[in-house]
Amino acid sequence: MTAALEIGFIGIGNMGWPMAANLVKAGYPVTVHDADPARAARFAAEHSARATGDLASLGRAADVVITMLPHGRLVREVVSGLGASGSLLAGLRPGTVVVDMSSSDPNGTRSLGAELAAAGVAMIDAPVSGLVDRARTGALTIMIGADDETALQKARPVLECLGERLFRTGGLGCGHAMKALNNVVAATAFTATAEALLIGRRFGLDPKVMTEILNVSTGRSFHSDVSFPGHVLTRKFATGFTLGLLAKDVGIAAALGESVAATAPLVQLVDRLWQEGCDEIGADQDNSAIVKHWERLNSTTLADGGS
Repeated sequence: MTAALEIGFIGIGNMGWPMAANLVKAGYPVTVHDADPARAARFAAEHSARATGDLASLGRAADVVITMLPHGRLVREVVSGLGASGSLLAGLRPGTVVVDMSSSDPNGTRSLGAELAAAGVAMIDAPVSGLVDRARTGALTIMIGADDETALQKARPVLECLGERLFRTGGLGCGHAMKALNNVVAATAFTATAEALLIGRRFGLDPKVMTEILNVSTGRSFHSDVSFPGHVLTRKFATGFTLGLLAKDVGIAAALGESVAATAPLVQLVDRLWQEGCDEIGADQDNSAIVKHWERLNSTTLADGGS
């Protein structure tokens, strides 16, 4: 049954590569496209898949198309043909399902979904939580937004190859909204942890001991447990998720709050802080490296053995 569905996969990056590989392992015929044609060709050679530089051709062959791109603007570009690789929409057949697994703006997703629906194509948003290791093992958390139940049932077996926790969040756009809101909570926890450790360091506390205490106390979070001991204090800065992408997600959450007239001053503050850090440190750096910005402002380092 799995072999009956042809999959098109657009975006063979750090996350997309292992995700597409899991679909091949599950028995799906997969055609890949990437902005780097050589990378797509290498994936195809290593995983017995097909690669194409023509988005319309990919669309014509696919029953389900997955986009895994840095942001929603790129998703719109590949669908509408604003880039150099043609138009995905030009090749899509009525009944095809487009699954956007990128971290996109939820209002933009709803607008794009309406355009696709006019062509008889259903759209689902299904962003993920979990880093590259979970992508490799097919253990991602997937947040699903959909208006078309038939399309969702068609795509669900495909999504089950990629994630072990699938959450139906609501209608189209709700998955992307949930992803952004999750990430603004994560960024807020990172910010608070960084500031607490910097205050403690300046007072004379050891950041390593502080994280150990946080992790058995009420201040524990993913970042106190993983990001700071494993990446900030050791200076590895290698979580696998870039600063630019996390800052973008925080910005999406802030904009979403404004679009629904929510009073959310903390979200707006965290958005400003992460944009400032991203501007200084660089969007291509690991998200955990933002701490260097706050270290500079405090003339203090959290490095093991630092002062």
